[in-house]
Amino acid sequence: MNKVLIGMDRSGSYRLYLTITTDMVSEAMALHHTSPTATAALGRVLTGAGLMSLQLKEPEDRLTVQFRGDGPARSIVACGCGTGQIKGYIEDPAADLPQRADGKLDVGGLLGTGDLTVIKDIGLKEPYSGTIALVSGEIAEDLTAYYYISEQQNTSIALGVKVSREMEVTAAGGMFIQMLPQAEEGAVDALEAVMKEMHSVTSVVEKVQLGSAGLTEEGMLTKMCGEIFGGMPEEYRPETLEFREIELKCDCSGPRIERALMAVGSETLKELIEEDGEAELSCRFCGKKYHFDKEELEKLLAEAQDKGK
Repeated sequence: MNKVLIGMDRSGSYRLYLTITTDMVSEAMALHHTSPTATAALGRVLTGAGLMSLQLKEPEDRLTVQFRGDGPARSIVACGCGTGQIKGYIEDPAADLPQRADGKLDVGGLLGTGDLTVIKDIGLKEPYSGTIALVSGEIAEDLTAYYYISEQQNTSIALGVKVSREMEVTAAGGMFIQMLPQAEEGAVDALEAVMKEMHSVTSVVEKVQLGSAGLTEEGMLTKMCGEIFGGMPEEYRPETLEFREIELKCDCSGPRIERALMAVGSETLKELIEEDGEAELSCRFCGKKYHFDKEELEKLLAEAQDKGK
């Protein structure tokens, strides 16, 4: 699990979500066997979606974040719920590109031109869905634009993943700053100054990790918060409200896979039974395999035909 610091400044001008996700992104890299650039892209999306999931009001509320583009990655999907559980995948985990001229991983090039869709299922008759054109494919900029265009909310988002030459995730993290309706102009100016001074999320994460001996996760995030916002006027510095958790965890199961198999239709199930006599499905989010023998397929076919009557 990865902790998230949730805070707000004394003036009530903004709310802060801050996290270090080095372990979670490392886990995702090992799970999906991603290239360096694909690791950065997927790690940013998972971190961003994880923070977004904590903004859902109820534990059972769900969201899906989908990036689609004409670049080598093609698409990146992440799904989360109000408890902070998150899962995701990149369509082509082996996709990779040379580093940009500034030495950074070319996440924008990996996605190319396309769109971002965010779907929120919050218990209404129909899920809320918003789609915008990708601004840069760099994930954080696109999510910032989504909040401004689709939800009319001023939000500043920073996400980062650093991968070493030894193919290890050395730093990953994210920061959401959401302005509140009663935001004071002084807070806006102070935050703009902070964002200009901060080189990157990963640079702060690396600094905190190097000096983390003896610190808990909460302690590391508190230190990170101080590193970023310590120079602000006191009334605009964020104060911690609570710590939450985000966790890379897939909720796939046998019954869910059965429903997916039944959804392909009776004719396709018949073909599987007659031609192969078995079927094996893999979960795209975690890679777990589910095997169905001929008898199990025949049972699913019978159920599908009964429902179709």
